Amino acid sequence: MSRIGKNPVTVPSGVEVKLDGRDLTAKGKLGQLSMRFVSDVNVEFADGKITVRPVNSTKKARMAWGMQRTLAQNLVTGVSEGFSRDLEITGTGYRAQVQGKTLSLALGFSHDVNYQIPEGIDIQCEKPTSIKVSGIDKQKVGQVAAEIRAWRPPEPYKGKGVRYADEYIVRKEGKKK
Repeated sequence: MSRIGKNPVTVPSGVEVKLDGRDLTAKGKLGQLSMRFVSDVNVEFADGKITVRPVNSTKKARMAWGMQRTLAQNLVTGVSEGFSRDLEITGTGYRAQVQGKTLSLALGFSHDVNYQIPEGIDIQCEKPTSIKVSGIDKQKVGQVAAEIRAWRPPEPYKGKGVRYADEYIVRKEGKKK
């Protein structure tokens, strides 16, 4: 039995949820998101709670149960609070700045890296060495943060590169004489 799937998703006040067959639409102060549930789960919305149950006890239905419940939770949380991911830049001369709908990164290459900010994502640079990626879609926020980090992942000797704010870099000892 899924420990995550058996818990209902509580819909906070200010979020309007509409269930039409397998399609779930959530509308809140930050925007509107929708998703389609797989055919292996049954979904019910009553008393401000979304309940997800597997159709039968097959392995596929039990695997989909917890994931579909989590996707519904992310939908509701996204339109009410939103999601954000913080990145930090470490290295001499490494910096970032937002210019319109483009994030310009100086990461030690011979040229600046220009990253086009996708629709529905907001990127802020309070300092030249910190980037905050935020939006209502958790998957899209994580994907954008991973793409930015992929330009220069942190290296283990000096720790230079782009890393998540909560990421710990295991440092290696350099050469010995």
